[in-house]
Amino acid sequence: MNDTLVWSATAVAVVVALAGLASTLARRRIGLVHLAAAAVLEVLLLVQAVVAGAALAGGERPPETATFLGYLGGAVLLPVAGVLWSRTEPSRWAGTVLAVAALVTLVMVWRLVQLWEAPGA
Repeated sequence: MNDTLVWSATAVAVVVALAGLASTLARRRIGLVHLAAAAVLEVLLLVQAVVAGAALAGGERPPETATFLGYLGGAVLLPVAGVLWSRTEPSRWAGTVLAVAALVTLVMVWRLVQLWEAPGA
């Protein structure tokens, strides 16, 4: 796991969550800023997935590889699902949907760090 990517994804996920909550409080749907921030988050997660995949291919293995891969796949898919759901939400709650997706992604990224750095195996 690359620390720079983890911290960058954390910062962008917080920005996406705050933007989503702001749009909910303003009683507005999400806009281009939300989509751009979510896209940046997705790119960071995809780069992290490639880095982790390269490390796995190079022989590095977390103690619970299957769990790690599950979290990695979920973290990559969650922002996309959040954007798709929020775009179809006709009410002001679209921002909350996106904020929750971003915050859950943030937790999953840090869980990935825990799994990667766990002692054992």
